[in-house]
Amino acid sequence: MPRSFPRVVRLSVALAATAIALIALAPVGSEAHATTTSESRNISLSLLAPTVTPASTVALSELVQVLNDMAARSPVTLTAAVETLVAASGASVGVTLIELGGSEPLVWSFNGSGVFTAASTYKLVALMMEAQNIAAGRTNANGLVCFEDTDYEAGWYDDYESGACFTRNELARRAGLLSDNTAGHMLVRDVGGANAVNAWAASLGAKKSIFFTDNTTSSDDLAVLWAAEASGSLGGQAAQSWLYPFLTSTKTESGIPAGVGGQSAVVHKTGTLDEVDNDAALVVSGPNGPYTLTVMTDGLGEDSAWQLIASISQTVWSFEGARAK
Repeated sequence: MPRSFPRVVRLSVALAATAIALIALAPVGSEAHATTTSESRNISLSLLAPTVTPASTVALSELVQVLNDMAARSPVTLTAAVETLVAASGASVGVTLIELGGSEPLVWSFNGSGVFTAASTYKLVALMMEAQNIAAGRTNANGLVCFEDTDYEAGWYDDYESGACFTRNELARRAGLLSDNTAGHMLVRDVGGANAVNAWAASLGAKKSIFFTDNTTSSDDLAVLWAAEASGSLGGQAAQSWLYPFLTSTKTESGIPAGVGGQSAVVHKTGTLDEVDNDAALVVSGPNGPYTLTVMTDGLGEDSAWQLIASISQTVWSFEGARAK
């Protein structure tokens, strides 16, 4: 977890910088005196101090603005803001941000290595693998995957029965847009099963995750997978053009997309189970370029969790705006 410095330290730094600027900008000639007293002697100190002039007032105002801008761009500020939101919620939370644009891309996390229940975010991994296979020509988007009894889990559809077959396009639509469970299971089986999914994810850096079986992951791991996909490493534009429509304008848009407020397309996969609510997203057009944002929560559930995720998303969007200046 990134260190957060007490407010008094940040304030002291700002005050010190302002004081130094006042001295540097002041005309020479005015003095201020400070005296300390000990049992044996008096010590007198003299410092050059500013005479307030219009020029120094303007310069100080400009300096304060620069300092404020620097603070707004600092990861310490983002950490403090997220810490405040999380503390108020009482939930366990993991957040990871990976910038994919800007002059100095940032990787930042808050409890990013913490392990959470993945819920339906495992479907994101299966969909990314499917997209890569389709882009490489190993499988066909219109090819059929047939239902097996072991695939079944209650969800959105009641047309799963012995002998029923579905195109990969249809399964991706169901698993991505509606988070249908049986479709997710069929996609995992189609890409090689749980072991293949976890080996693939680990090869990309998602080493804390055990998707589908134990079904656990971290915000760091999901962000790493999104960064690999968004960079074009997992099939490039061909994979993205197939995958992204299945993860845009989904049935649950009240988390990261709500925090962005319609200012960018958000490609994402949510996961919900009991008091667990997660959102793993690519924000396509952030103020400072695209970025991945993943938020894991445990201990809230339903509206409270989505409001927290949306607030974190809004905070990150504002932070990205400050970094773009």
